Parts: sequence; C-alpha cells; structure tokens
Amino acid sequence: MQTMKAALVAAIGVVALICCLLPSSAEENGRLALIVSIDGAIGPASASYVKEALAKASERRAEVVLLRLNTPGGLNSSMREIIADVLASPIPVVGYVAPSGAHAASAGTYILYATHIAVMAPGTNIGAATPVQIGGPLPGLPSGPADKDGKDKKDEPKDAMTAKVTNDAVAFIRSLAELRGRNADWAEKAVREAATLSANAALEAHAIDLVARDQAELLRQLDGRVVEVAGGKTQRLVTKDAAVEAIDPGPISRFLAVITDPNVAFILLMVGIYGLIFEFMSPGAVAPGVVGAICLLIGLYALNLLPINYAGLALMLVGLVLLTIEAFNPTVVIGLGGIVAFVLGALMLFRGEAPGYHLSWWVIGITAAVFVGFALVVLGSLRRVGRAPALVGAQAMRGLPAEVLDWNGNEGHVFAHGERWQARGAETFKPGETVEVANIIDLTLLIRRAPTGEGGTS
Repeated sequence: MQTMKAALVAAIGVVALICCLLPSSAEENGRLALIVSIDGAIGPASASYVKEALAKASERRAEVVLLRLNTPGGLNSSMREIIADVLASPIPVVGYVAPSGAHAASAGTYILYATHIAVMAPGTNIGAATPVQIGGPLPGLPSGPADKDGKDKKDEPKDAMTAKVTNDAVAFIRSLAELRGRNADWAEKAVREAATLSANAALEAHAIDLVARDQAELLRQLDGRVVEVAGGKTQRLVTKDAAVEAIDPGPISRFLAVITDPNVAFILLMVGIYGLIFEFMSPGAVAPGVVGAICLLIGLYALNLLPINYAGLALMLVGLVLLTIEAFNPTVVIGLGGIVAFVLGALMLFRGEAPGYHLSWWVIGITAAVFVGFALVVLGSLRRVGRAPALVGAQAMRGLPAEVLDWNGNEGHVFAHGERWQARGAETFKPGETVEVANIIDLTLLIRRAPTGEGGTS
C-alpha cells in the first residue's frame, strides 16, 4: 500500500513538472499581441503611454503591438516622441485606424506612416496633415488671386517661417514614407494641400498596407508577413492564434493626461497663485500656502509641457498683480485693469497649434466672473467705510470694556484696548472687576460700572 502511494505521488510530480515545462498559453509561445489605443488629441500623456507600452511589449517579447488610432491630431513634440519610439522599437508596431468612423488626421497621419504596417478599418480616413501652428498661406499655394498663367497677381514675398515649418513637415513625412515603402507623393500632398483619403482609396494609393474590418481579420492578414524592425532585422509575424491583451495607461500617463488638460492647468495655476496670496495676507494659516505652492508647481510643470504663448502668460500675471494690489489698496481703476489684463492673457495663453489644447470659454468666463465679484465686494466695502462715521480718539474708546488692575479712592489703573491706562471714576472698584469706558480726557480714562448683563457686576 505504501508503495502504491509513493508511486502515485511520483506520477503526480512528473505530470506537474511536464505541465510547467510545456507552454501553457499563446503568450509563452511568443504569440502575444498587445493593443495600445490612442483616442483623442495627441499630447504628453499619449507619448508617455506609448513609450511605456512599447517597453512592456519588449519585456514580454510580444509578437506585435497594435497601435489603434482615432485622433484629430495633436502636439508636434509629442508626435515626434511617439514616432521616435516606434522607429526604435524591436517589436513590430502595426498602426490600425479603427473602429469604423475613426480618423487619423494631422499628427495621426505621421504616426501611421511611421508604423511597420499601416492598416485602416472601412469607414475611416487619414490626411489633413498640414502644420497649423503658424498661420498664413502655405508654400506652393497662391497668396492672392491668380492670373491666367497661374501666377500670383500680388508680387508679395511668402511667409518665410511658414515655408520653413511646412517644408520641414514635408521632408519628415516623405522620409517616413520612403522608410516604409509607401506613397511619398500623396504624403506630401497631405501636408501641403491638407489632402485626405478613405480606407479603400488609401489602399489603392499605397498609402497603407491593409484594410481590416476587425481585430480578428487584422491578425489573420498579418500572419506570415515579413517586417523590418530596429537594427535592420527582419521578422516574420506569427499572429494566427495570438493572445490579445490591451495595455492600460500607467499612473504617470494618467497623471499627465489630467494635468496637461489646458483647463486643469489653468485652474491649478489660479489656485496656486491665490493660495500664496492668502498665505501672505494671513501669515501662519499654513494650509493656503502649502496647497498653493503644490498647485502652482504642478500648474507650471503642465504649462511647460503645453504650447503656451508667453506674452499671454505675462499679461495674466500682470492682471493678477493688479488684482492683488486692489486687495491691499482698493481702487476701481486698478481692479478693472487687472480683470481686463487677466482675461486678455487667458485668451492668448495657449497657441492654436493642435486640436484639444484650448481653454474653455466657460472656464475663462467663470474665472472672470469671480474676479468681477471680488472687485464689486471691495468696491462695496469702500463705500460702506466711506459713509460710516470716523471713530478716532475718545469716540473709539467710549463703551469699551476695561479690567481694573488697582484702585485707590477714585483713581487707579485699568487694562483696556490691550494697554494699561490711568483711570478715574466716581465710584470705588475692586481689582479684577470689569468696568466700561465712559470718556477719555487727555490720557486718563473716565470709567463707570458696566451695566448688568454685559459682563460687569450689578
């Protein structure tokens, strides 16, 4: 019996060892497809998310990374970070514009061109990759009405800065097209003329490699394709039975997604500045200063990541300084000037470089309304103070309570208004008794017994 038990235990151990050695899933065989989704404007959070996802894909030795795109565009700096990470990735990256109804416009087109395999779902579109951070006519386009020969009637020099930005964008997207063997001429047209293509038209124009209705069809079409990854290595994709797993943004990416929202950064900046102002007005409160310092640093960090107009930021700071002066030295002109400067600065704060990076009119309006209410409160306080009778000297001392310190006959000393005073009275008082100031002659207080019920004795 003992022999049978020992044999059974040994058999179970051998089976367990074999199970551990054999691959238990598609992931352990290397057939793992990781999904990274960019849905919305491309910014610092998107760049951080893609970097983290590609690093994780490399650690887990995934077969392929599916980069799903549905974006109107974004910041040029973040776009270039994502493209640099894709080009340096040892794991093949498949750009997939999906689901139906999605688009990869502006910066999304550049990223799609940078991926190893470009795929679109039916009902999607790409293009409109013209740089928009600088206005003015585009190079190659007429700046005014043209004559019959197609020449400009106005012999005016084109904007040099616009030409530099556009030509740089054209060279960049053409280099990506040549690297991946895609249509470079249409890519240039997408930049210079804001051209767009649907999924089928993009496939016919050789701007993309595949059209796939869904994720399962995409993996079937990818199976067996050969791509060249970083370092010049070629790799044959095995995605037929690949396990699919979505990668969620990490805590850093989620944090960046919150603070790099222009409205959140703007509010953090306001909370930080006014927290410090309240701390300076009431030293020792601690909480306003701590919260204000933290919010101000986070707000400044967020502004450093966003395309801001420093002239607008300076105008906002001037407005805040004027409003602070209004709080300490109330006037009407300074307060109104501060409000006007602040609102104009807020409108100018963010450059129109990319969609999704603009201040909301509601945020500006509510903030301006708060400042107007603040100015009205200060103005109302000024009027009330101006109409109230001035209380100085004896007028200010009459009716104040006083504590008797010592008394002899009809004179002694009392403590009133935080000071020790010489006092006289018609009655006899005991030390520690609370009395009332009736009048003041020179530097001597005339005191009387406090009425019953007001802290004195009957």
